[in-house]
Amino acid sequence: MKTLQKITLVIALITLFASCQSPKQILSKSDSRTEVMAKIANDPDMSKEMMEAMMNSKNGKMMMQGNDKMKMMMDNHGMMMKMMKDNPGMMQNMMSNMMEAAKSDTSVMSSMCKSMMGNQQMMDMMQKMKGKNMDMKKEMGKKTENKGDTKSHH
Repeated sequence: MKTLQKITLVIALITLFASCQSPKQILSKSDSRTEVMAKIANDPDMSKEMMEAMMNSKNGKMMMQGNDKMKMMMDNHGMMMKMMKDNPGMMQNMMSNMMEAAKSDTSVMSSMCKSMMGNQQMMDMMQKMKGKNMDMKKEMGKKTENKGDTKSHH
């Protein structure tokens, strides 16, 4: 019986360590990196945090200066932040365009990933997002269980 407990404990520990990936491991995989960027682009709060992080990052500023519209807005950081706050749709559009550019251009993708890995605020946000994603998966599991429960009561 003790052998069975030890084997179960070892399997549980291996599973736990395998499921806990570092942010660098997450970003090194193309699929997970694309998923992270899509999640950020589609969430208004995360998009705003991403734009702020990029404005505070040397690489992010350099990448955005390549775009004439972004260069003009970057010259007046306060105006850009106000516009994004006042018009979330515009901010979403900017983020979506930026993410699409990153998906289609490997140099932009590489620069963006390096920028994200070098920015502690971005890494914290990714961890927060990863936690939210796990919570959402748990909630979805509960909802499907509850649907089965309600049918049996009727």
